[in-house]
Amino acid sequence: MSEQTIALVTGANKGIGYEIAAGLGALGWRVGIGARDERRREEAVAKLVADGVDAFGVPLDVTDDASAAAAAGLLAGGLDVLVNNAGVAGAWPEEPSTVTAASLRAVVETNVVGVVRVTNALLPLLRRSARPRIVNLSSHVGSLTLQTTPGVDLGGVSGAYAPSKTFLNAVTVQYAKELSGTGIKVNGACPGYVATDLNGFRGTSTPAEGARIAIRLATLPDDGPSGGLFDEHGEVPW
Repeated sequence: MSEQTIALVTGANKGIGYEIAAGLGALGWRVGIGARDERRREEAVAKLVADGVDAFGVPLDVTDDASAAAAAGLLAGGLDVLVNNAGVAGAWPEEPSTVTAASLRAVVETNVVGVVRVTNALLPLLRRSARPRIVNLSSHVGSLTLQTTPGVDLGGVSGAYAPSKTFLNAVTVQYAKELSGTGIKVNGACPGYVATDLNGFRGTSTPAEGARIAIRLATLPDDGPSGGLFDEHGEVPW
């Protein structure tokens, strides 16, 4: 493998994903911009390169097995860090009694199954890294503790998105258990209420601010945690 650290960020053509890529690139890393839309992907790469980032495009649809396999082939030269950032919100707010099976499947397919699909395709590469890290972009709304704490406002009832992030948290824990002792650290990152198109730009923090915790988890030292959920202030309860 190259001595240069190589990362892949899914959904990196905009928003938090773009800022994660920019932050990792500022460290001197080579960063793959994973996105399914070719025009947006290449525009993001061009902008990052203009800012001095060693960025390259990775065609990737996280809902497609063949696409994930092709991305793994493109990255065959090596991979050190995977940031599973791609996600969809579905309707919000959305009462569970109004959720259709199709809409629930669509959210889970990207937010959970997509993470598993991409992670499994890239694990062989990560196992070869000297300091492999996996960061899954979660959310405070996926915390059952916060959801059931009186007085905590998480933006209303969510029949699909919030449960998908709870599901993702559970998957993150299981990956951390499986990979314990391998050197691969797996953690969930809560970026906070960030103004992106996911929430109609109603968030209260910037994408660059939301990217900080993912960057921190991507650069964990060897004695750092694995199997946790974190935001900028520390560990978030399950």
